Amino acid sequence: MTPQEPSSERSRTTPDGPMADPWRSFSYMTSGVLLYGLLGWLADRWLGTSFLVAIGILVGAGLGIYMTFARYNRASPEAPTDKPTT
Repeated sequence: MTPQEPSSERSRTTPDGPMADPWRSFSYMTSGVLLYGLLGWLADRWLGTSFLVAIGILVGAGLGIYMTFARYNRASPEAPTDKPTT
C-alpha cells in the first residue's frame, strides 16, 4: 500500500506544465477590472473627469490577461539528472 500524496498545487502537474485552472484565470481578470475600474472611478470623482474609469477598466483587463499568461506560460523546471556535469 502506498501513501497518498498531498493534494497540493505541485502535485497537480502534467508533463506539459501545471493544470489550467479556469477559475484562477477568471479571478485575475475580474479582480483586475474591478480594482482598476474602481481606482479610475475614484480618480474621475476627484478630478471631475469622465474618462478615467474606462481607462482603468481597460488597464485592469490588460493586467489580468498578463497575469494569466505569466502564470501559465512559465518554463517548467528541469528534472535533476544523475549524470555529473563536466
